[in-house]
Amino acid sequence: MNPAADLGLSRTNPSAPSDPEAMNAQHLPGDLLRAVLHRLSPADVARAACVCRQWHAVASDRAVLEAAFRAPWGVRRVVGEPATRAFWRAASLGRFALSHTVRRSDSVPGIAVKYSVQVTDIKRFNNMMSDHGIYSRERLLIPISDPEILLGSTCYIEMDHNSKREVAVFYPEGHPTGNAESLANAAAGKKRSKRILESVKRSLHVDDGTAEYYLSVTDGDPRAAMMQFSEDLRWEQQQPGH
Repeated sequence: MNPAADLGLSRTNPSAPSDPEAMNAQHLPGDLLRAVLHRLSPADVARAACVCRQWHAVASDRAVLEAAFRAPWGVRRVVGEPATRAFWRAASLGRFALSHTVRRSDSVPGIAVKYSVQVTDIKRFNNMMSDHGIYSRERLLIPISDPEILLGSTCYIEMDHNSKREVAVFYPEGHPTGNAESLANAAAGKKRSKRILESVKRSLHVDDGTAEYYLSVTDGDPRAAMMQFSEDLRWEQQQPGH
């Protein structure tokens, strides 16, 4: 059964129903029309918005858009407003991600094994050029490999500035954490870490990833990071072939 076809939503010309029955469908009572649109896919909801002014108003309603977006994956609720309405029309699994809080002992391969995803998929999803990029981040977005984890979940629409993408984020612990004070402290700490990173990078004449790595293995101590780098460089120079 195709609800869109039953209501005269032609794929070739959705704005012009071709028979009297479809014309009458344009004037469905608001509650009934809403119930019908709740059964449609995001693509068909977008087509429904082209039928007439009444349909456009209902098809543009936040509740209708959200229902079509979450229905394929069994998501219970989506919190937040996307930057554009186009977000709702692409209800693919790639619109969702799991939030993983980065710990000092983490590595990209280890995280990939934990969530049964590919290392390259994690790096691509998070806009990371190398595995060292993990050390400058508080969290990673993990592509969803098993859609069953979304069943009955609440997801939060967020713009992730590291990955430069807007996603519906699933938090295994249930919800985002942090209050205004902790967020302010985190922002201050991030600014301080950035200054230290720039200082180490200039001193060692290395790229961001290398500087981040040496800071991570020395607990953020810039002096110890430079000493460790010097030791490693000296060891490499002593190897045959150098």
